[in-house]
Amino acid sequence: METFRQAFTEVVPLLSRAQGYRGHLLAQGIESPEVFNLIVRWHSLEDHTPGFEASEDHRIFMMGLRKYFSNEPTVYHIEGGAFSTSEHDANSAVSTGNATHQSGVARNSPSVMP
Repeated sequence: METFRQAFTEVVPLLSRAQGYRGHLLAQGIESPEVFNLIVRWHSLEDHTPGFEASEDHRIFMMGLRKYFSNEPTVYHIEGGAFSTSEHDANSAVSTGNATHQSGVARNSPSVMP
């Protein structure tokens, strides 16, 4: 899992310089630590697709991670408000369904090979 995180760190600049990029969260499963979800906040759907997905940066981004996928990642688009904050411990676990920022894109990597 650590090699996947390192590979992601190496390619994330390609994502973060994309037009319309507004931030991301790479979350590892607790019950299934081999499962990662990448949630990306975009200014608009078009900034992600066709925007980033049609770019050379996206191709290189995926090439840098592909060897860690057990199968093709699932990509879906969701809308919703930002996570709310509370005075509780910031390090606590989060349970979510389809909650992310507006114009978010979630990419589920079903299984990351060690």
